[in-house]
Amino acid sequence: MKFIDPDHPFYRPLWRRLLLVGACAAWTAVEFYNGEQAWGTIFLIVTAYAFANLILFFKPSAPAATPPVEGGETKSDG
Repeated sequence: MKFIDPDHPFYRPLWRRLLLVGACAAWTAVEFYNGEQAWGTIFLIVTAYAFANLILFFKPSAPAATPPVEGGETKSDG
């Protein structure tokens, strides 16, 4: 099981991926602003991981193929 599965259909739209990374970055800033260096560092790592998986190295998988015709055979005109 992956922490973030970039092949999941939820992550296909760019705006969702940007929103998730932005939310992580904002929470990182909140933690550092409040003087919580340990939590700020943890969320900085989470933000970097999310950015790398969802923005930098994201390659969308091909959509699922249509199911085969009953019996998996093709009809011929002969």
